[in-house]
Formats: sequence, C-alpha cells, structure tokens
Amino acid sequence: MQGEFALPETITPALPAVEVFSDLDMPRGLLAALTAQGVTTPFPIQGATLPNSLAGRDVLGRGRTGSGKTLAFGLALLARTAGQRAVPRQPLALVLVPTRELAQQVTDALTPYARAVKLRLATVVGGMPIGRQANALRGGTEVVVATPGRLKDLIDRGDCRLDQVATTVLDEADQMADMGFMPQVTALLDQVRPEGQRMLFSATLDRNVDRLVRRYLTDPVVHSVDPSQGAVTTMEHHVLHVHGADKHRLTTEIAARDGRVIMFLDTKHAVDRLTQDLLASGVRAAALHGGKSQPQRTRTLAQFKTGHVTVLVATNVAARGIHVDHLDLVVNVDPPTDHKDYLHRGGRTARAGESGSVVTLVTNNQRRDMTRLMAAAGIVPRTTQVRSGEEALRRITGARTPSGIPVTITAPTPERRKRGTASRGRRSSATAARRVSGRQSAFDAAA
Repeated sequence: MQGEFALPETITPALPAVEVFSDLDMPRGLLAALTAQGVTTPFPIQGATLPNSLAGRDVLGRGRTGSGKTLAFGLALLARTAGQRAVPRQPLALVLVPTRELAQQVTDALTPYARAVKLRLATVVGGMPIGRQANALRGGTEVVVATPGRLKDLIDRGDCRLDQVATTVLDEADQMADMGFMPQVTALLDQVRPEGQRMLFSATLDRNVDRLVRRYLTDPVVHSVDPSQGAVTTMEHHVLHVHGADKHRLTTEIAARDGRVIMFLDTKHAVDRLTQDLLASGVRAAALHGGKSQPQRTRTLAQFKTGHVTVLVATNVAARGIHVDHLDLVVNVDPPTDHKDYLHRGGRTARAGESGSVVTLVTNNQRRDMTRLMAAAGIVPRTTQVRSGEEALRRITGARTPSGIPVTITAPTPERRKRGTASRGRRSSATAARRVSGRQSAFDAAA
C-alpha cells in the first residue's frame, strides 16, 4: 500500500498463535464471559497477538476494520489489569481512540468482560458533560477509553493523572494522525508509566504512524493482515458508472431496497439534503454527521441498528467505529478522495467474516480519480454502466422504486407499563441508564 513504512522486525521471537481461547493464560472470569457472549474461536489477529500481549509484550497490529482488533487488545488489557484497584483520579489502563463513535464501540465491546473481572470502565469523550466524566475519574476507575482532546482537558483540570497507567492502547492511530491529534497523543503517551506496555492497532499503518511506533513501542510483536487482501474474500467491490442527471434518482432507488444500507457523502449539507429527499420519497432515512447533537447521533445509530431507520446517510464520521450486524451494503454516493477512507467506509460491511458489497457511484469526470484510488487500495472492482430502473442496478444493489409516500422518523415511545413490579423495573432501568450515561456513554470529539 502506498506510503507505508517497513514494519519493524521482531527481535524476540513471538509466541505461537492459539486456536482456542482456553489455551490462553487469562482469568477464569474472562474465559467464562467469552463463553457467555458466544465467542468461542479467536479471529486471526486475536489468536496471533494475545499470547504475546498477555505476556506483557508490546504489540503492533494491523487488521482490516471488523477483523477483531477490539478484543485483541481489550482482553489483554483487562487480563493484565484484573485484581488491581485504582485510586481516585489515577486509572491503570488507557485506550486512546480518535472518535466518539469508536469510543462507544470499544466501550460496548469491553463492558461485559470488564464486569466479569470487576474492573470499572469509564468513557471520556467530547460532546458529553465533562462533569460526569470528572466524577467517574474522581470516584476511581481502572480502565479509561478516551479521545485525546477531552482526556487532556480532564488532566488540565486536575481530574486525571496518567502516571499509574501500565497498559496503553492506541486504536486507529493512522486516523489520529490524519485528524491532527498527534501532538496531543504524544503528550499523553509521555505521561504514562515509561516501563508500561503499549499496543498499537490500526486498519492501516502509514508513515504518519512511524514516529509513534519507533518512539513508544519496544521490541513489538508485529501482526499484519493487509486490509485490502482481508476484504477480498468476503466483500464485493462495484464501481457503477452513472450519468450525472440520473444519479439522484438512481441513489433513491438503491435506498428503497429491502434491507439496511449506509450511504456516504462528502458534506453535512449534502447529507441533510439527501436525507430529506429520501424521506419525501418514502424511504426511512436518517442523517449522521458532526453537526448533529450528541443525543441525536446516539438515537440515530440506535434506530439504524434496530431497523427503525433503514438508510443511514453519513459523512466520514461514520466510517470508523460503527458496527452493525448483518449490514450487507455500503454505497459511496460521493466517491472518497483517499484510499484509506474507501477502506474504512467499506469496512462497515463484511465484518467478522460476513459477506457484503461496497458500491461507488462514479460520474464520467470522476472515472480517472477512481481508477487511481482503487489501485492504491489494492482492489480490482467490478465496473458496470447503469441507469435507474435497470435490471443490472437491481441485481447489484437490490434497488427498487420507492413508494413515494412521505415518511417521518420519530423516536419510538415505549408502551406504558402497569404499576407495581413494572414500575419498579422502570425506576431500576432509569437508574441503570443514568449510570451508563454518566460513565460509559460515548461519541466523538472531532466529527
């Protein structure tokens, strides 16, 4: 892949990979939680890195989005922190991520395992009340999942110190570099325990990450699953050559398909405009971008995951950190300008071994740029000339004619339950929801 540096060679031989979690030296609580979650067989990146990360080795891992990186670093971090108790304001383990969406993804993935070994987990991100996050840190928390800007704010306020952090993870380090977070990231890494363990995981590793690897990782175990190669077997890539005048109608027909789809556009304005047009055409669509408030974004994602919304119209804010089961189509209405963005957009489908398709709509004046982008991504797509209403479009995307009956998306309202036991359950659920909201709700600082 263009621009990537030569991965460092491991000086100390890596421990052999494992094929079952029970072969790993992990607390019984974690093994039991894996079984309870129905997770039985490690993904390749987990089987390869966990024996080494559990032994305290630094890890440099590259794997396609959806390849299991979160548990690869999360299980090791929790296993090595288990049995310890943090004092107020001084966490013991840290996961740095670039966006709120990814923070939520990591938090959701690790919460059942953290509970299994009685570790407290707090999420520290922008766009949420800083007071609640400060209270969680002051109350004591072993593991913090954070975006760099908000964590720096809390440190500057005196609500957090990193000098007791023994295990540090950088997830999606390449995006942190692309978003300009590198000065904040290095400043934070300089504050953790110098002898501690560091793990760096990313879907791509380019020269922007070289500085981090060489400065902060010591004799790392290197595991690389090429993102484009990893996508070939489970993901179909289609480039659809379209006429500019027909593009909007064609996009609407794809959106009206039977099943969920994420559609990516370049700007917030374009996202809002397409969303309104789809709603007017009878398509249950919702917009996701950095201009939406935190509660709006949380609700939209929840509605998309449950199927209340079938089309998520998004900017690149959704290209990382969102996992939706059984999502089989991603459409680039506006082609991305960078091959890494293409891989991350496409990584919302064909996750964890499932199949899926990535469709990119390309007008005549975009063809040359798209050819270069695909070459940089290492992908040979299927190219088809299509028009709205054609069988080829239906075959590739499941496109249908929309109903034309306007729809309005509203937040679902739960039915009123009977008093007594149901009322007590409601109060209990509300208390739990406030606790989750205060300590584990997340989303991005830099959409």
